Amino acid sequence: MNKVYENATAALAGVVRDGMTVAAGGFGLCGIPETLIQALRDSGVRGLTVASNNAGVDDFGLGVLLQSHQIKRMISSYVGENDLFMQQYLAGELEIEFNPQGTLAERMRAGGSGIPGFYTKTGVGTQVAEGKEHKDFNGQTYILETGIVADLSIVKAWKGDTQGNLVYRKTARNFNPMVAMCGKVTVAEVEELVEVGSLDPDMIHTPGIFVDRILEGSHEKRIEKRTLRAS
Repeated sequence: MNKVYENATAALAGVVRDGMTVAAGGFGLCGIPETLIQALRDSGVRGLTVASNNAGVDDFGLGVLLQSHQIKRMISSYVGENDLFMQQYLAGELEIEFNPQGTLAERMRAGGSGIPGFYTKTGVGTQVAEGKEHKDFNGQTYILETGIVADLSIVKAWKGDTQGNLVYRKTARNFNPMVAMCGKVTVAEVEELVEVGSLDPDMIHTPGIFVDRILEGSHEKRIEKRTLRAS
């Protein structure tokens, strides 16, 4: 099966639709699938539910989908540096489901592993636990969290081969492996696309079985906060 697509627009063709759930990799602006996010914006799809750690910044990353009012609901951990995220939430234009970061990661991993739900102590006694099933184990209270299965997952990797095996680079790995697992369709963009056999099998982070489509992208790699030593 040919998984390689010429560009992000072609890779999303026939996949995107209004009202779908999208899981997106990245942490801040690190390791985000920026080419695929731009293609989502250009597609004009609306009413999206997006599961991602945060929503980028006002004019980059998932922030561009907030600018165009294409996101209806965010499942995330952190508002971050995105003023538009906060403004739309306070104005009632955007729904938000906050998750602790570890819970969000495990919800994605669970969804990709066929696990419909799991119990965790994280969030017990807080607003996170409101409306969720509580259960005691060994004298400790836990809450039930459900796995996330997205209609579409979009991820960014350092290298990938033509069968979709992916290698991430350092902290740019972040949420990407879990996001890649939880999509009914997973599309990966990579900095370098190589032939099968070029990657050391022991270094592969996401096996190609999780990836349906792959493309080589062009990446700005914007730095969210630049800190320089005084001269």
